[in-house]
Amino acid sequence: MKRILIPTILSLLLASAGAAEVPASLKGAEELATLPNGAWLALDKRGLRLVGSDGRELAVLPLRGEQLDLRPIDGGALAVVVDSNAERLQPVRVDTRAGTLAALPVLPDTGFGIEAACMYRDGQQLDHVFLVAKDGQAQQWLLTGEPHLVRRLALPTGVEGCRVDDAQATLFVSEEEMGVWAYGAEAEGPSARTPVALRAPWGKLKEAVGALAVLPGGLAAIDAKGALLAWRRDGANWRAVQPRSLGAQGRVAGKLLVQTAGEWKAPALPIVMPRMQTEPVARAGDAADDPAIWVHPGDPSKSRILGTNKKQGLLVYDLQGTQTQLLESGRLNNVDLRQDVRFGAERFDLAMATQRDENAMVLFTIDANGSLAEAARLPTGLGDIYGACVYRTPEGGMDAYVNDKDGRYEHYQITRANGRFGAKLARSFKLASQPEGCVADDRSGLLFLGEERRGVWVTSARADQPATLKMVMPVGPLLHADVEGMGIYHGADQSYLVVSSQGNNSYVVLDAKAPFKVRGAFRIGMDPAKGIDGASETDGLEVTSANLGGAYGRGMLVVQDGFKRMPDGAQNFKAVAWEDIAEALKLE
Repeated sequence: MKRILIPTILSLLLASAGAAEVPASLKGAEELATLPNGAWLALDKRGLRLVGSDGRELAVLPLRGEQLDLRPIDGGALAVVVDSNAERLQPVRVDTRAGTLAALPVLPDTGFGIEAACMYRDGQQLDHVFLVAKDGQAQQWLLTGEPHLVRRLALPTGVEGCRVDDAQATLFVSEEEMGVWAYGAEAEGPSARTPVALRAPWGKLKEAVGALAVLPGGLAAIDAKGALLAWRRDGANWRAVQPRSLGAQGRVAGKLLVQTAGEWKAPALPIVMPRMQTEPVARAGDAADDPAIWVHPGDPSKSRILGTNKKQGLLVYDLQGTQTQLLESGRLNNVDLRQDVRFGAERFDLAMATQRDENAMVLFTIDANGSLAEAARLPTGLGDIYGACVYRTPEGGMDAYVNDKDGRYEHYQITRANGRFGAKLARSFKLASQPEGCVADDRSGLLFLGEERRGVWVTSARADQPATLKMVMPVGPLLHADVEGMGIYHGADQSYLVVSSQGNNSYVVLDAKAPFKVRGAFRIGMDPAKGIDGASETDGLEVTSANLGGAYGRGMLVVQDGFKRMPDGAQNFKAVAWEDIAEALKLE
């Protein structure tokens, strides 16, 4: 199929809107893009040309190029074009005030011929580019600062073109002979696709689609016979509309089509940067799950982060993210710990994790240097053990709460007799549907429970109290299902509950006491300078207010990251300084 070029879309749209013609000096261009002040970028046989609003040529960058795209920056634009001879992406700094084009360092070799390229500006206002091969290989690169390979994708074969709607974080690709697909452009997430418009017999498209252009609220394209097509987002689906109904009016519409910068909106939630990431777990796929934090009693810098690997066992890391220990205890899901737990004259630091093959609790002792040893396996009455948390009672002992996917909770009192640990069932209760995350507040005696599809509940953590459940925060505008990991931050004057809102890759913070005032939510972004990607699809988390030194003087939040990027790899855990969260949400 012959490539369908953007000027065709531009000419059709401008003609349909009764707008002025493209300057005569640009009519031979193969690809065009408009700039904020009325200037133009044009790709033709001479190279990339910068042309003023009066049609006068201002600068030329000689190359044989294709796949022009850009995003506005102060004083001009950052543009990308594929050097067809070298098969490398060439970024270009466009300065409309000085009338210059400056070639920036080319991206490293992708290892494939580039068939399509398009830019994306994310919620942190970092610039990315998607590069797609004819056989469906694809890569997402970060352009801001030093280029980084963010992730690899598998896209359809025969991709003719791509464009990104920044506001909706949506990547559109046109597949030869098939139609148009929409993918998530955010690196922190799965590359699932939905159809926008497909050819018969799968859809109503009559012709193949080539070039694409983003419009506010939708997408436009041109088919093989030159017809202008448009679609509007309708919830999770798309419906065909007339191009004018997307707001395409005159020259403004033309600029949106060829510039494809999208309708930029500031991110709804503040973004905080990770300070550290752990080494990846030793198993691929959905493996890492839940962290816990052990604070060294004498030297906080020697504290440890525990993390479960659902396919292997329990991992231990130092505060720099280096793995110090692996305990191959099997399929461990959730982990929690308490320090200085008293059993008569004996004192222990204890961690407890759920073992899914045995439907058991596994107890670990932690010595003064932060080394763990398995101490006991304690059976439960559950058929599909899942989440867990522990509570240090006012008397100094430890209770454990474990749940089942069917909603059941069992509350055990950990015992110690004749040098052995045991467990005594104290009470049972049930949520209506699947839980996982929970956390007990040792200060207040409250137990918070997450019901994945419904929200956060609270009840008494005490074994001698009834398990009367009260809804604290339902799933809604801020908290998105699944409700996952939970942790409690104990400040000097205020304690906060932190909850993983997995459905929108964010973390909600609310007071840990009635009336449970919501303080806000945030996301964890990527830090290109440190080479640390963001966090998404978080299962478990933990937070401490202990002074761990340095950036963690006010404590640390540790979260499981569902997608390891920059580059792709096995899952790991990310650490965030509480100071950064407090600043972002204006916490006390």
